[in-house]
Amino acid sequence: MLVLEAKICAGVKTTHAGRERYSWKRGQKGSEFADAVYHVMNRGNRREKIFQDDADRELFLATLGEGCAKTGWEVHAFCLMPNHFHLVLETPQPNLVAGMKWLLGTYTARFNRRHQLSGHLFCGRYKALLVAGGNAGYLRTVCRYVHLNPVRAKLTGPTAALREFRWSSLPLYLEPPGKRPAWLRVDRVLGEEGIPKDSAAGRREFVAAWSEADLKMRKKGDLAKVEIAGRLRRETTMTLRWIAIRLTMGSVAYLNNRLYLARKQEK
Repeated sequence: MLVLEAKICAGVKTTHAGRERYSWKRGQKGSEFADAVYHVMNRGNRREKIFQDDADRELFLATLGEGCAKTGWEVHAFCLMPNHFHLVLETPQPNLVAGMKWLLGTYTARFNRRHQLSGHLFCGRYKALLVAGGNAGYLRTVCRYVHLNPVRAKLTGPTAALREFRWSSLPLYLEPPGKRPAWLRVDRVLGEEGIPKDSAAGRREFVAAWSEADLKMRKKGDLAKVEIAGRLRRETTMTLRWIAIRLTMGSVAYLNNRLYLARKQEK
């Protein structure tokens, strides 16, 4: 794959150390490339909801699947939020603009028809950031950012695992290949996580890595962390220091105090 850099500067092709690099400006004509990976985002007009219910979310994913079949796109990650969406997609052909025009236009028409509405659904043009394919782990970082959106937006309950959020691709990564949509590609992200094979063992390893990433995003006094810490103290021989470090819960004294308050509330 070409090494692609997103820079707000010229849109010209240059070479560096024998490798091809591209610079581009967002929205600039000619900023489409074959075998490129993009982080694409768009939000609702006036920041209003683009999904009224789960049927709308299913409709968007079905439309995305149709778009992938038309364009040959491969999706590495997605997340549907109430008033915006994130996609990390790869374009084997330089057809991002035409594909996004079809996707947004088709979903808008279907959404309006379903809810008996008219007019714009999305706020202007989408944003597309080129992912630098030459940096080891960069695709993984972008996909983690996308998958962690529900935590940042507090759409997951205080004791719920991030993988329980239904409207991102993260739960699909944990399913066997036959239960995933054909347009979702998981092998590259698994590889950057150090998981060589899309197997049951590999998916268990992926769950463990994501459980840790999920916890790191939460505040040190998060109820889910306190509950896990309490179970570890009751059911294992792990020390308070080990638990505090693994769950990113601050000092041992802070952790001890939170466990004391939790026990007090249980009585």
